[in-house]
Amino acid sequence: MENQVDYTNIITIETGKRGGKPCIRNMRITVYDILSWLANGMSRAEIISDFPELTEDDISATLQFAADRENKVLYLHS
Repeated sequence: MENQVDYTNIITIETGKRGGKPCIRNMRITVYDILSWLANGMSRAEIISDFPELTEDDISATLQFAADRENKVLYLHS
């Protein structure tokens, strides 16, 4: 897979913020929030329009993080 985003500096986890859920760049926007918006049909452009503090890289990092996390979960259960 090419053009993978290195999400290690984008996805942050802080114990006291949003219940310790993975967030975008220390903001209060979670990975779950972005995945949920995408799943409900919002485009990247619509998300960025509604939340201009987000970038294309933030959304790509969210998707990569979720894919990697899912892969680890599946691997652990196989």
